[in-house]
Amino acid sequence: MSNMLAIGASGVRAYQGALTTTSENIVNAGTAGYVRRTAQQREVTGAGAGLLTGNAIAGSGVAITGVARAADMFREAAVRTAEADAARTDTGLVWLDRIEGALTMSALDDRLAAFFNAGQAVAADPSATAPRAVMLEQASALAASFRSTGSSLEAALADLDAEAGLAAQSLTSLAAGIARVNAGLSRTSAGSAGQASLLDERDRLLGEMSALIDLDVQYDTAGRASVRAGSAGGPLLVAGDQAGNVTFARNAEGAASISVQRAGQTAVAPANGGKLAGLVDGVARVVDALAAVDTLAADFVVSVNAVQAGGEDMAGAPGGDWFAGERASQMQMVLGDPRGIAAASAGAGARDNGNIAALAALRDSGGFEDRLVEQVGVNAAAIDGRRVVAQAQDAIRTSALAARGALSGVNLDEEAVDLMRFQQAYQASSRVIQIASEAIQSILDIR
Repeated sequence: MSNMLAIGASGVRAYQGALTTTSENIVNAGTAGYVRRTAQQREVTGAGAGLLTGNAIAGSGVAITGVARAADMFREAAVRTAEADAARTDTGLVWLDRIEGALTMSALDDRLAAFFNAGQAVAADPSATAPRAVMLEQASALAASFRSTGSSLEAALADLDAEAGLAAQSLTSLAAGIARVNAGLSRTSAGSAGQASLLDERDRLLGEMSALIDLDVQYDTAGRASVRAGSAGGPLLVAGDQAGNVTFARNAEGAASISVQRAGQTAVAPANGGKLAGLVDGVARVVDALAAVDTLAADFVVSVNAVQAGGEDMAGAPGGDWFAGERASQMQMVLGDPRGIAAASAGAGARDNGNIAALAALRDSGGFEDRLVEQVGVNAAAIDGRRVVAQAQDAIRTSALAARGALSGVNLDEEAVDLMRFQQAYQASSRVIQIASEAIQSILDIR
């Protein structure tokens, strides 16, 4: 009878633990990062006297050996890779859109066309002041458009620096979190609920890290993660309970890089995925666009001023500079008097239009409008290409998440069935204890 009591008691304990685990699954069905758990059970055996087999191994009940997570490291790695790839592309698209806005919102192409068209009106009647005044207004508007375009791109670059710095700080904090989880796993018993919670937190943190940079992750037998940033050959970001520090920087040429400082050494992380990789891509795109606009502005200033210097204004004096500024954001119109437009060739008189005709020729030879249109077109083509890639990566990410969810996600219908099954087993085990107790009492009553 004592065996019956022990068997019943073991069942009560085991199924109480199973009920607790199932209840945890149900309660956390909507919790981000929670992985479904199951209570692992085994038969308890021991030596005893068998009626037919003599000295044989007899069943002695059931015991919970631990809590198992329905997780798969390969599916987790697939999700991290998909997240990193999608984050890079999505981030890059944000800054390509920002470049497109900077190149088009100030209507720089329209302002260039309006300036040269105003020059043609002056050429038609060089001695009239009204066309000259209009051309001066168009020149002022053009300078403002150049400034706005250049300033917008410079502001985008400053915003990129700030956002990348914050992303690097976030990655540093997440790495420190992984180090703390590793330390906790070192002190936690295998198969315990505490270990399961720490492993959930580990995977959640790794998922957030992969959205910032692609990772190479290795695990030891205790589940502790060693994390390299960028690739398998990248710098070690987390090892044991020690984490590195991540920084973002740009060199004098504007090229951006991600570095990891750990254990007194600094190494560049070859970021191929994640938000930081997208920000590095964005920096390269903005730097190129800004350089193209600055070069366009500088060439325009030098070329127009050269044409202006080759002619005479209405007073017969050599033409002064139209514009000043070495970068787009610095461009200013410095010609303040419409009569100062040098429309005439040297010595030809105020009614001559020989020099303003040279400005029309500069429109073709300088190709300013065509260069701007080309820059806008290159950026637009990059946006279209990235959007196609983004759609494919979203599909891959969705598939990876579905595959992981099919294994580790909580299905409330299944959990409800388990809940009833374990409850019935618990009640049956309780009934075994009750019957054994009643039998023992009956024997005692006979005595």
